[in-house]
Amino acid sequence: MGLLDFVKKQFIDIIEWTDDSRDTLAFRFPDEDKEIKRGAQLIVRESQVAQFVYLGQFGDTFGPGKHTLTTDNIPILTSLQSWKYAFESPFKADVYYVTTRVFTGNKWGTSNPVMMHDAELGVVRARAFGTYDFRIVEPKIFLKEVSGTDAHFTLDEFADTMRSRIVSVFSEALAKAKIPVFDVASRYSEVGAALLPIINPVIGQKYGLEMTTFILENVSVPPEVEQAIDKRSSMAAVGNLNDFVKFQMGQGMAQGGAGSAPAEMAMGFAMAQQMMQQPGGIAGAPTAAPAPAAGEGSPDLLSPADAAKMLNVTETDVIASITAGDLKAKKIGTQFRISRAALDEFLKS
Repeated sequence: MGLLDFVKKQFIDIIEWTDDSRDTLAFRFPDEDKEIKRGAQLIVRESQVAQFVYLGQFGDTFGPGKHTLTTDNIPILTSLQSWKYAFESPFKADVYYVTTRVFTGNKWGTSNPVMMHDAELGVVRARAFGTYDFRIVEPKIFLKEVSGTDAHFTLDEFADTMRSRIVSVFSEALAKAKIPVFDVASRYSEVGAALLPIINPVIGQKYGLEMTTFILENVSVPPEVEQAIDKRSSMAAVGNLNDFVKFQMGQGMAQGGAGSAPAEMAMGFAMAQQMMQQPGGIAGAPTAAPAPAAGEGSPDLLSPADAAKMLNVTETDVIASITAGDLKAKKIGTQFRISRAALDEFLKS
């Protein structure tokens, strides 16, 4: 090397990087083919990590702060460069800055349906999309598996690279969690939080990442599965079927015919009961109808159809309550008969 060349050759004495883009994940310091001299200053800002790479091998890692590069604080590089005694002469190495802050609002989605196994519905095809927040926790793994030797790795490149990988991890986590399809399609925020403990160990080990938030914004399933979910939701809203029947009966009494007020309906029902109980009343009035069979003609006993008409509900509702044991009834032959006392007791319960 001539004297002129020696004079022209320069050494790097300050290594630093200021991120003005807000979308850079990894950035390689531009050395311009210069060497790093002994005692050079390495400046690492908050939310940054500086990673040395020498001939494809990872060297020392530095966190936030101002570091003077000497033999003492670059032991890995010292070993890689085979400096037997100390770091005295300038050397060449790549320095990558990795951003460790949280990157928010990243979108993910399934391009093809994900196969889910449900205990009730069997195999179900579902599409899903949402957002997630993440940060880099293992710079070496991230540089090796995600950004590679890219000199300026941005969020857009990350989205292109990781989209299918995130969906794959989501699918595997959903299979391991064994969350019912009914819950996946109706409890998005809870499902996302439940999947984080399963997703993070995988992406941490594979890609050096950690998700701080994972959100499902929508899950779409085939029409037949949607109908099953709607039926399930309706049953959950109804709750106890017998209580629902009672509620319907009470509503029927309150609503009655068109223009009837609840108080009038209640009074009319009470008057009807009183008239039925009085000797010579409606029940005792002579009629042209044939004499009823034994056990059927008592004015105190009503058929399910009669009770349903009085309460303005369906006969099916009355029979369902009888079958469940909530409404007491006698079975005469093949027919149920309900006493007014049992009906009163049922409505008060």
